[in-house]
This record gives sequence, structure tokens and C-alpha cells, in this order.
Amino acid sequence: MQTMPAHAAHHDDREIETLEEFDATVSSRGTLAGFRVQAVDLTDRTRELLGTDTAGAVFLGCPMREEAAAKIRTDGALVFPPVPDLPFDPYRGQVYSPDELFTSLADGYEATPDARSYAWFQQTKADGDIYASMLRAVHDDSVSDALDELLAGARVVGVMGGHAMRRGTEAYEGAARLGRELTRAGFTVATGGGPGAMEAANLGAYAAPYDDEMLREAVQLLAKSPGFTPSITDWAAVAFDVRARWPRGGRSVGIPTWFYGHEPPNPFASHIAKYFANATREDGLLARSNAGVVFLPGAAGTVQEIFDNATPNYYESRGEPTPMILVDRTHWTERLPTWPLLQSLARDRSMESRIALVDRIEEVPEALKRLGG
Repeated sequence: MQTMPAHAAHHDDREIETLEEFDATVSSRGTLAGFRVQAVDLTDRTRELLGTDTAGAVFLGCPMREEAAAKIRTDGALVFPPVPDLPFDPYRGQVYSPDELFTSLADGYEATPDARSYAWFQQTKADGDIYASMLRAVHDDSVSDALDELLAGARVVGVMGGHAMRRGTEAYEGAARLGRELTRAGFTVATGGGPGAMEAANLGAYAAPYDDEMLREAVQLLAKSPGFTPSITDWAAVAFDVRARWPRGGRSVGIPTWFYGHEPPNPFASHIAKYFANATREDGLLARSNAGVVFLPGAAGTVQEIFDNATPNYYESRGEPTPMILVDRTHWTERLPTWPLLQSLARDRSMESRIALVDRIEEVPEALKRLGG
């Protein structure tokens, strides 16, 4: 059940992001002139670098031997060397995987690259260092580039909802069923990548190739650690247990941020585009949800996302309005009466036929079909 196109086919063909692509380019083209080589370890490719034209090439964070670096600088290439002692790679060519962010989880969450990147962010954002803010910006831009390559040609449905939803609840299981239905219908599910409703939707996408029994059992297993407090380590470890038991899950995307560092990414998104800047992340998530957005019950963050999404639909600044579906009538008309305002905004505009309020998660796929034309 692959709903995302294979990665490498879609990126700019002057970008080299793996050692395989490097070798293939050198052997088939015989030149690296004008290419962009991104975060590829070239320590063992000195002979190739010395013997290949690299005029106008750019090497971003590629480890290499000094003689190779000197030669390609002489060719007129730009070399941005790797940045020492950083817990992340600002020039990375691909989005993250859960295994990568949670490396060393066995030693406790604090030891993982995810936790260490957050700690670095906390330390540097307070001191206003231009170098640190530049590294964050370069990293976030690299991640956006990788995300665009990953999602080229995919029909993406965003699923928004709060981090407070606990594992083992009916609401959690419902959000997981939604993620599963959307994935089975050929959509790529994208969430904010965190815990709660976001995790549930990514879990559902992961469960798409399996039967009902698997999802029921997975939800039961996860309920042993219902929230990411008091222990992120326990919360994440149970998720990796589920993944180990059912290893071939469906694909989906999580788009979290280190801005909310207390909130870990969930391990069920197969691809994680994690950002330092929350504004870049929010806008990126909504802008890439080209097949519509589903809003599960949430609080201030979800309300903000509804209107962040409504604005380009109102002005048609991204082209035709995309579907917006709010789930849970009572929540969105009484508790947080967002729906009446959304309806008033949409009145007599082309987005009017693209918004819907449904009571139950089960009604979402049908509503998406209806609104998507």
C-alpha cells in the first residue's frame, strides 16, 4: 500500500543526496560541474573527486579528505564543510525516519538525537547567536526541500487534532480508523507529527496493510503508556514494540517542531519533517495538504490551524479552495463555536461548497469525496 511516490525520481536532477547517486553521476556523466551534493560522506571518494571536474559545484556538509577539498575549491566549487558538534545535520538531503530521531532510546529519551536537538535549540535560541539561527534556517529549508521531493505527485490529506488525546480512548481509536481509511483510499496522511490525535492518525496509516485485529491489539498495547508524560522513554518504547511486532506498516508523514520541545514526535509516521521554526512548520503542513484537511476536536492550536487554512481558501491565494472537514458537532458549535464563524466567512464564496461539519469520524471519507468533486 504505497501511497507516496518513490523519493529519488522527483528531485532536481542536479541534486545528489546519496552515495549511490554520487557514484552513478560520476560514472554516467563523467562530470560533477554544476551539481549540488548534499550531506553525502565522500571520505572514501578522494580518487573520484580528484579525477572529476567540479567547476561550479556546491558541496553542502560533505565530509571529505583535505586534498580533495583543496582540489575542488581550486576548480571553483563552493565547499560548505560539515558543522562539528551539532546534534543534527543542517544540510540533510532527506526527511527523518523515526529510527533516526529515536536512536539510543534504550539509554533513555534524553540520549536521542531528537532530545539533543531540542536541548541545543533551547541553549542557542536564548543567546541570539546569528550563527545558530542561520544553522536552524538552513536545516529547515533543507527539510522543506526534502519534503517537497517526497510528496511530489501525492494526494495529501492533513489530519489536525490536539496532543492531549490519550491512547486507549475511543477517540484515539476513532482517529486511527480515520488514518487507516484515508490511506486505504490512496491518500497520504499528514499530521503535526506529535502525540495524541496526530499519533492516532499516523498509527492508522501504519495499520492500513493489516486487518482489524492488528489495530485493536496495537491500540491495547499502546494503552499501557497512555501519554507522553511522565515518561517519553516509556511512551516511545511501546510504540517501537508495536512497530517491531507488525513491521511492514503503511506510509504517512509527520510534520512536528522542536519549538514545542516538551512534545516528542510519534514513531508511527514513516517520514518525519521536523522543524525548528513553528511558523514554517504550520504553513508547510497546511500548504501541502492539497486534497483537504480534517480537523478533529482540539483546543487553541487546532482553532488556529482552522483559520490558517481558511484564509488561503477564502482569498484563493493557493488556487481553488481545498476541502475542510470539522469533526464533532458539539465540540465545534458549542464548546469552541468555530463552525458558525467558518460558515459566515465562506458564505457566497467558492469555499462554501468545500467546507463540512460531520458528527462522526466514519463520515469523513464520504465527505472528502463529496467536497473534493
